[in-house]
Amino acid sequence: MRLRLEFTTEPFDLDEPPPHALAAREVVSGAGLDAVDVGPFGNTVEGSAETVLATVDAVLRRALAVGATRISLQVNALAEGPSGEAATGEGVI
Repeated sequence: MRLRLEFTTEPFDLDEPPPHALAAREVVSGAGLDAVDVGPFGNTVEGSAETVLATVDAVLRRALAVGATRISLQVNALAEGPSGEAATGEGVI
């Protein structure tokens, strides 16, 4: 199974990324995910269920440890085609 994770960490700082946002970025960058899109107002990653679920755990722990007061997340299961790849229209970030 493949999953897509979308998440944001708060509080926001428009002048520079706060420590919790940098910690989350570090986690997802080193997690071995298939796709990573990091932005100022949200982040999207995609990969195997095992990798994404481990990443959720690490993001929550690291971001909270360095000052996040709220973390919003959404996890979607992606439809897979016969080859195990994401079906057309899914998996594009």
